[in-house]
Amino acid sequence: MNSLAPPFEGGCTCRFIRYRLTSNPMFVHCCHCRWCQRETGASFALNALIEADRVELLHGQVEVIDTPSESGTGQWISRCPTCHVAVWSNYGRNTSVRFIRVGTLDQPDHFPPDIHIYTESKQPWVVIPPGTPAVPEYYQASARWPKESLERREALRSRRS
Repeated sequence: MNSLAPPFEGGCTCRFIRYRLTSNPMFVHCCHCRWCQRETGASFALNALIEADRVELLHGQVEVIDTPSESGTGQWISRCPTCHVAVWSNYGRNTSVRFIRVGTLDQPDHFPPDIHIYTESKQPWVVIPPGTPAVPEYYQASARWPKESLERREALRSRRS
């Protein structure tokens, strides 16, 4: 987990979209599922999970694309309307949590994955560093997330109720 102090800024390639994270993410996923591979055109998607109200849009307006997902619940991918770079997603169309595309942060190296998921479909040449948690499919957050992150997730759930 990142130990630097927020805020953290990021944006798209053309810089029309600029955003700020006002806290550290709750958790960072490196997803190796085939859907993420297809959507990113890469070997995996690296997403930092954070409460939507901790993401400030500093410049521009995202274009939200309703995209199907393997689960059937879909996702909203927020893209720059100019260069079309995806800056975050809302999985399951849940508006309270944003999955920030770590590569769009100005300093993405500060947010390595806390866990690799869906490794059963990872590309065989991708090597997961020793000691980094990895699971074949998904996992129980209660078994993997730090206490503070679980408390933040619970606070989100209680606000939705």
